[in-house]
Amino acid sequence: MKVKVNTGRFDGTRGARPAATGTSPADARADGTPGGNRQAGGGPEARAADGASAERRDWPAVGVVIPTRNRPELLRKALDAVRAQDYPGPLRVIVVFDQAEPDLELARADHRPVLVLANWRQPGLAGARNTGIAALDTELVAFCDDDDLWHPGKLRRQVDALVRTPDAEFATCAIEVEFEGAAHPRLAGTDAVTVEHLARSRMSMLHSSGFLARRETLLESGVIGPVSEDAPGSQNEDWDLLLRAARRHPIVHVDEPLVRVLWGRSSFYAYEYSTKISSLRWMMARHPEISGCRPGAARVYGQLACWSAAAGDKRQAWRWTRETVRNNWREPRAAIALAALTGAVKVETVLTALHRRGHGI
Repeated sequence: MKVKVNTGRFDGTRGARPAATGTSPADARADGTPGGNRQAGGGPEARAADGASAERRDWPAVGVVIPTRNRPELLRKALDAVRAQDYPGPLRVIVVFDQAEPDLELARADHRPVLVLANWRQPGLAGARNTGIAALDTELVAFCDDDDLWHPGKLRRQVDALVRTPDAEFATCAIEVEFEGAAHPRLAGTDAVTVEHLARSRMSMLHSSGFLARRETLLESGVIGPVSEDAPGSQNEDWDLLLRAARRHPIVHVDEPLVRVLWGRSSFYAYEYSTKISSLRWMMARHPEISGCRPGAARVYGQLACWSAAAGDKRQAWRWTRETVRNNWREPRAAIALAALTGAVKVETVLTALHRRGHGI
C-alpha cells in the first residue's frame, strides 16, 4: 500500500468547487483540451433541484471498504471521515487489515457499524479490497484508502448522481491533492468518463478513494469483475478497473474535489521502479486501447522511460524514450527522461516539483 503524509482532515470548506481563474491543467478537459464541461457541479439552482429530488428518494445501502496496513493514526482519521458522512441512507464500513494484525477495537455496532477483518485473499491492496467487497451485502460499495479523507457530502453527491443515471454502474469524483501543506484541486472537466478518456490519460483525479460502484458488478461473477489481484505490486489496478467499468457504460463523474489525497515521499513503492515498470507494461498488455491511442501510448512510454532512467537502466530508458517520441514528439516525459539520462536532473527532483503543483509523472 502507498503511504502518504496526512496533515489534516476536511474542515467543511474544502469540498466546494474552486472559482475559475483561467485555464490550468486542473481545469482541462478529460481529453486534454482547455476548458471543460462543468455540468456535474451545477449552480445553486441546479444543486437545489438535485437536493430536492434526492430527499424524495429511498437511499440505497452503501458499504465502504478501507484496506489498511500498519497505519493506526491515519486509519482512524479516514474512518472518522467516512462515518461522519451526511449520507441519509444505511452506511456500514469494513476495515480490512492486509499483512497486519487486525485491531478489533475499531469495531462498532451502532447505527454505522464497523466490521474488522483480515485479508483472506492475495496479499496486497487489491486482495484486501476484494475481501471487503465479498463480505458486504449492500447495494453499493465504495473504496477509501486508509490515508485519504472524504468530504462530508461525498457519498450523498455521488450516490445521487449514480442513481439518476440510467444503466450506470460506476461513479467517481474529483480530488484535492495536498503536498507539503499546499492543496490543489484536480478536476476532470466532464461528467461522464469513457474508455477513450482513460486510454488517452490515466486521469489521476479519478482516485480509488473516490470509487463507488454497484457491488454485484464487482463480484467474481459480476459484469465488471473484482479488483485485479495479479497487478504487479497492486499498482495501476485502479486504472484497470476504471477501463473495465467504462467498457460497460460511461462512468458517472462528480467533478467536485470530494476526497483529499495526501501525497508524500514515503510511499512503499516510491523507489521500487521495477514495480512501476512492471505494472505499466501489465496495463499495456491488458488494454490494447492504450497502445492504440498514440498520445496515451506516448504518455505510458514516457513514464517507462523516466522510471528506467531513475533505476539506472539506460538501455531501456533510451528504448522507451524513442517509443515516446515516435508516438508523440510533444510528450514532455520524453524530455524528462532525456534530462535524467544526461545527468542534468534527477527524476526524483522533477517528481517533487510536480507534486508541489498537484501533479505526478
